[in-house]
Amino acid sequence: MTPNPRGSTGFGQKFVDDISRDWGGKVYTDLLDGIDYAAALPYVDNGRMAAAGASFGGYMMNWFLGNAGTRFRAIISHDGSYNFESNYGTTDELWFDEWEHGGTPWQKPEEFTGFSPHRFARNFRTPTLVIHGALDFRVPESEGMQLFAALQRQGVPSEFLYFPDEGHWVLKPANSALWHATVFDWLSRYLKE
Repeated sequence: MTPNPRGSTGFGQKFVDDISRDWGGKVYTDLLDGIDYAAALPYVDNGRMAAAGASFGGYMMNWFLGNAGTRFRAIISHDGSYNFESNYGTTDELWFDEWEHGGTPWQKPEEFTGFSPHRFARNFRTPTLVIHGALDFRVPESEGMQLFAALQRQGVPSEFLYFPDEGHWVLKPANSALWHATVFDWLSRYLKE
């Protein structure tokens, strides 16, 4: 099964645009509906599910942490926005944040806080692997560090995989091997009986 949530290109431009200024809204509902569908299949062990995502998917994992309850045994968040206000001041794409949120944090504070995962940190319970690169200028490393600090300070099992020589994606062969080994180890730790 491959879900096609709002924000993706599967059903035209309006479907893509439905995510704008609604990051944790309709697309979140679409993803949970897809997960619920998959969980009901007879060959899926719905007691051993994990979620993983990078970039916007990393943001969604951070949103899941604060809003999806105990639906997952483990989460992997790679280069995801955690605090929209701090991300705004450090990203290399100010124009995107201003377009996406309808202005700046001081012009539209409600747009920057409404769907910001950091506001729901008190709900974090799911073991989480946080992955970030120091050379990620789109979603700077401080986003992953803030997420990791919130998990650690609340005693949520968590690890931080940090690449000082990678950007938004892990591209170097040795780093890619470490990324894959760490991700599969994390999944094995929480999904195997």
